[in-house]
Amino acid sequence: MTRTIDLSPARRTALLGRDRKHPVSEIRLRCHILLLLDDGHTWVTVASLLFCSSRTIDRQVKRFQAEGVEGVAGQKPGRPFRLTADRVAVTVEWVTTKAPRDFGSLRSRWYCEAVAILMLELHHVEVGRETVRRWLHRGGLVCRRPRPVIGPKDPDRQVKLDAVRGLLNGLPIDETAVFQDEVDINTDPKIGSMWMVRGERATVETPGNDEKRYLSGSMHWRTGQVFVNEGAPKQGRDTAPFLAHLDDLRSRLRRYRVIHVICDSAKCHTSDGVAVYLWDHRDRIELHLLPKSSPDGNPIERM
Repeated sequence: MTRTIDLSPARRTALLGRDRKHPVSEIRLRCHILLLLDDGHTWVTVASLLFCSSRTIDRQVKRFQAEGVEGVAGQKPGRPFRLTADRVAVTVEWVTTKAPRDFGSLRSRWYCEAVAILMLELHHVEVGRETVRRWLHRGGLVCRRPRPVIGPKDPDRQVKLDAVRGLLNGLPIDETAVFQDEVDINTDPKIGSMWMVRGERATVETPGNDEKRYLSGSMHWRTGQVFVNEGAPKQGRDTAPFLAHLDDLRSRLRRYRVIHVICDSAKCHTSDGVAVYLWDHRDRIELHLLPKSSPDGNPIERM
């Protein structure tokens, strides 16, 4: 018996939305069948337009009349998920709270085969790696590279930062402070990706050598003015460029009686040569070391 469809405005709008935007072609076909029937087309016409059988049309009409618009979506494509949720929970718990070494493995991170092996050994459940992958996805996990973070913080981090803030807040008018750091510049840097015409390889002119130059710079804590000194060719990040930069600061900031240099605790800042220099110029230069691994405490890092 031919079944008729009479859609309300709300149901028709819902079916139209799924017919236009749903990513699964089977769902769009179901919506299309119901919309054409609602427009008054016969089953023969709908079957001819959509290249489907009358059994398909009858099945979609029955589903709609029994379950409504939500019933049109039906089951997800592919085999049904027959595994219990507790197995997914166990897998997610292993991956998020434990490491393979906790189970006697030598690996440092999880992979699907390891989970499958453990499932067989501990729970006598034989599964493949793709099944494990589906379990992890179902548990809300994704596989991507972890974000590297800085290691253990300096135990005296807050004390040192408070000391720097106290220095800046109580700085006399005839004294100043700068934030100092070094940076390396490659004359032959790595070339990144760019858009170009298919079949034509773009070119970038390079100097032909792979030299690295170091810059030593400081930023005035109040005005933001930057003082930069360039190291000599083939001169690394050592004491000599740092001392040359301190000499330049003494010359360019000679209107100040004392210059407070705030920097990190790199070896080029704490060497014996620096200690001798600071003693010789103890009336003009004072060095203040930031906590270890604290780039957020040095504003010049963002330059």
